[in-house]
Amino acid sequence: MNLVLTLTFLIMSLAMVVVFIRLVKGPSLPDRVVALELIASIMVGMIGVHAIYTQSSSFIDVAVVMALTAFLAAIGFARFVEKGGQRDD
Repeated sequence: MNLVLTLTFLIMSLAMVVVFIRLVKGPSLPDRVVALELIASIMVGMIGVHAIYTQSSSFIDVAVVMALTAFLAAIGFARFVEKGGQRDD
C-alpha cells in the first residue's frame, strides 16, 4: 500500500510540473487558465491521497473547499471572457 501511495504522489508531482510549464509558456490566456484549473484539480487529488495515507478525514474537508474555490474561479473567468475581457488568442 505504501508503494502505491508513493507512486501516486510521484506521478501527480510530475503532472504538476508539466502543467506548471504550460502555465508559464501559455501561449494564450485561456490556456493559462485551464492550466491553473488543472493545477487546482491535481492539488485536490493530492490532498485526497494524503487523506488516505494519514487516514484523517479532516483533509477531505480541505479538498472540498479547494475544489469549490477552483470552481468559482472558473466561473469568474468564464464571465470575464463572456463580457469581452482581455484576449490574446
